[in-house]
Amino acid sequence: MALDAARVPLSLYVHLPWCVRKCPYCDFNSHALRDSLPEQAYRTSLLADLESELSMARERPVVSIFFGGGTPSLVSPHTIGAVIDLVAHRGMLAADAEITLEANPGASDRARFGGYRDAGVNRLSIGAQSFNNRLLHQIGRIHDARQARSAVEGARDAGFDDINIDLMFGLPGQNRADAAADVEAAIALAPSHLSYYQLTLEPNTLFHAKPPPLPDEDEIHAMHEYGLARVRAGGWFRYEVSAFARSGRECRHNRNYWEFGDYLAVGAGAHGKLSADGRVTRFTKPRHPRDYMARTAPFRSSESSVEGEDLVFEFLLNALRLREGFTLSLFEARTGIDRAVLEARLAPLAGSRLLRVAGERVRCTDRGYAYLNEILEKLLPEPADREASAQ
Repeated sequence: MALDAARVPLSLYVHLPWCVRKCPYCDFNSHALRDSLPEQAYRTSLLADLESELSMARERPVVSIFFGGGTPSLVSPHTIGAVIDLVAHRGMLAADAEITLEANPGASDRARFGGYRDAGVNRLSIGAQSFNNRLLHQIGRIHDARQARSAVEGARDAGFDDINIDLMFGLPGQNRADAAADVEAAIALAPSHLSYYQLTLEPNTLFHAKPPPLPDEDEIHAMHEYGLARVRAGGWFRYEVSAFARSGRECRHNRNYWEFGDYLAVGAGAHGKLSADGRVTRFTKPRHPRDYMARTAPFRSSESSVEGEDLVFEFLLNALRLREGFTLSLFEARTGIDRAVLEARLAPLAGSRLLRVAGERVRCTDRGYAYLNEILEKLLPEPADREASAQ
């Protein structure tokens, strides 16, 4: 079947790569500020990049915008507003668009929150990570627990009622009591959304090169189970592996990723995905801010089609993260691949302890949710079969 790009929701990701200090666990494209922030020059590049990307999107409405980093709250409301205004000026900003900005409690002037709100931001994501000063120091954060609470309170004072709190567990030196206290502190702040995830030691990070002492697997499992139970009891429902929301407050931007929607991407090192002319294309931007700001349109540094087994794998990798899974109709709509390709692979797993297939809907069981990698391996052909099918 043909891939109809007009039916695929479109989001926009904006990367703001600077931070005060790079955290030892962070593998994002972020750069510690050495001198003053080159905001004006970066804004000029962002807007030129965005003009080019919007042209390629062919007037499709943008349903969400996400300002990520780095630390976007280092950037002025003027720059944030300029990006939003450009999308709106092109007539491509959906009337009910969700517009999120990430904020670091250690680099967030409460007075700026009102400016972001006036610029068009309607959702804040606050990177608390922990409410324990000892643990925050262990993971290299520049804020303390008081600043984390103050950031949430300041966001509310500025008129934000859609607030996410990022919270981590499995931290160096953390025990069950510490993790439980963090969960209770987050619950007490009553955000509309919680991202609750385990610290992982990613390649190309300081923690990967020099691993800190982490809790053992039993401790981490206990932390996770306690957190899941308390967050659910508090009225947030789990709609993705690490995402919990009040009713109607799911992150629409991230949900578009998981449902294999499209997203334009602007900024240093940003990665995007766009469906057009019957194919899916992934693209990237120059990684270093210096190289990005030296570029002129087109800003894309690489571009490649996603096809065949790679397309099936990428869809499943995202969609199976959702609690309700996906429908076979969605698979066809987002990939342009006939559902029969997937149905043949699902049959051996249907009704298993890992996967449920009921009519059109495919989802992980509670047990399967913890074994996504194993499920993906079972749903994809062996490497030799992939090579044969590609010839």
